[in-house]
Amino acid sequence: MLSVLMNWIYIAATTFLTGYAVCAFVYRTVGYRVKDICCMMALGLLAVTVYAQVFSLFYRVGAAANLVLAVVCFVTAVVGRHQIAGLLAAGWKRKGIAWKMAAAVSVVVWCYCTSRGYMHYDSDLYHAQSIRWIEEYGIVKGLGNIHVRFAYNSSFFALSALYSMKFLTRHSLHAVNGFVALLLWMQVLPLFSMKRRVEKGKTVVTDFARLGAFYYLTVIYSDIVSPASDYAIMCVVFFVIIRWLELLERKEDNAAPYALLCVAGVYAVTLKLTAGLILILLAKPASMLIREKRWRDIGIYLMMGVVTIVPWLARSVFLSGYLLYPFPALDLFDVDWKINAAAAALDAAEIRTWGRGLNNAALVDLPITQWFPGWFQGSLPVIGKVLILADLVCVPVFVILAAKLFCRICSGGKKEQLLVLATVLASYGFWQVSAPLLRYGYAYVLLVVMITAGILCDIMIKYFDKWQKKDMIRKIAVLGMSVLWAFSAVKLVSLVRYCYGEAGKQTYVWQQDYGNYGLERYVVNNVTFFYPVDGDRTGYRCFPAVPGQVPIQFRGETLADGFCATGENRES
Repeated sequence: MLSVLMNWIYIAATTFLTGYAVCAFVYRTVGYRVKDICCMMALGLLAVTVYAQVFSLFYRVGAAANLVLAVVCFVTAVVGRHQIAGLLAAGWKRKGIAWKMAAAVSVVVWCYCTSRGYMHYDSDLYHAQSIRWIEEYGIVKGLGNIHVRFAYNSSFFALSALYSMKFLTRHSLHAVNGFVALLLWMQVLPLFSMKRRVEKGKTVVTDFARLGAFYYLTVIYSDIVSPASDYAIMCVVFFVIIRWLELLERKEDNAAPYALLCVAGVYAVTLKLTAGLILILLAKPASMLIREKRWRDIGIYLMMGVVTIVPWLARSVFLSGYLLYPFPALDLFDVDWKINAAAAALDAAEIRTWGRGLNNAALVDLPITQWFPGWFQGSLPVIGKVLILADLVCVPVFVILAAKLFCRICSGGKKEQLLVLATVLASYGFWQVSAPLLRYGYAYVLLVVMITAGILCDIMIKYFDKWQKKDMIRKIAVLGMSVLWAFSAVKLVSLVRYCYGEAGKQTYVWQQDYGNYGLERYVVNNVTFFYPVDGDRTGYRCFPAVPGQVPIQFRGETLADGFCATGENRES
């Protein structure tokens, strides 16, 4: 726990100061001032991730990368010391004693959960080794040729390598998921405020999205010790949607915060490509900026999006030879380290069929009517089945609401909420027909039903308000809060039981490490490679490691030169 806490202090300091610098740039260029500290940290996390990816293109991500980052943050702190001090003091004074106590308890609980728990299977399969490659070499051309999963290019691995602190502690920390979850939890906390009440004209949709995020966080608290990108991307999607709905709630008419959230949407794509449809939200700030003919601002936001995504695309080309992997149809580069197109297509088919519970790549073109029933019965827990059925019901509800868009019931801000609902519905639809493994799309599954319920509840509240049924509104609010507290109590009991069960683990100083496995070794080009005696997991400790005794073809003399496709995987 202590190592996680110290790591978080460093992450919080660097992301806040980096975020402050980004916000200063935004204020000077487009005139919008970001005041929320959590939003600053989120923007800083985005910027630091981009920095880690850029650094990895030229050098290993370790001591040097952290030294440069620390110097930049120190300069930022010195130059903006008065504004930063005022910002922190104002933020602290605005919060009541209850919030401060809740925040302190939250840090301790999430720190405890991040220090121990279930290490995801894929983390010992390839996450740990992917992070170590970035720590040791930065980027290696054709790395996917020795294990195709090394070509799964997530910017989260570069961020994890930056904050692993292996060079300093001799332990490769993996606490970033916990920090991201904590940031999202801070967006959920207002849900429990006793002062919140349903007011005339005030939307409640944001609270429903918060409730969805709350449930998701109660699902993953035992898993976030793992550096899996699935948890980070779901938290980012929740964060973007909650902040977007908050902007609608306060009737924000400045395009800047919406545009910045769209840049965060681009960041989500670099975490996991399947998040791409969240960029449907671009329709709102784009229409606002075009209508106001703010071409310069459009150029600035486009530049920010390009800067966010280009390093990720460059890393993808270096790792696999493709701009987007595994999509061999998008073949733009003639490089000697390119993964065989057939192997890439097979990998893509395996991802989709695995998500559908088929476990046979030959069935990738099976119609949804044939695989959906088996997937629904065999791949989902009970709550997952309930949510999927609820999501399917939400589709006709959305169609009805969209059809009445110009009617009184959907006037004003409803079309803005329907844009958000359309975005999460499209994301859910893409997830459902592609690789519907629940952990790949938990945010979409939850947000569809929660936002739909929020919109319907909002309509109902305004209906009662119209007929001056204020007592009914109050009863609905009290009932909703009572249900929330009852649900929270159940989850609290579950958390206490989990903490008690994990208390015996000796992780109060150092975070729980990756798994250890029995490994054999073989030598290629005077380099020793490790592979597992049983199964396919290798963990972090032995490096370089591959899932089996596979043929390896070096591009040059050393690991840094990269790898080519070999044997049957080599293109003719």
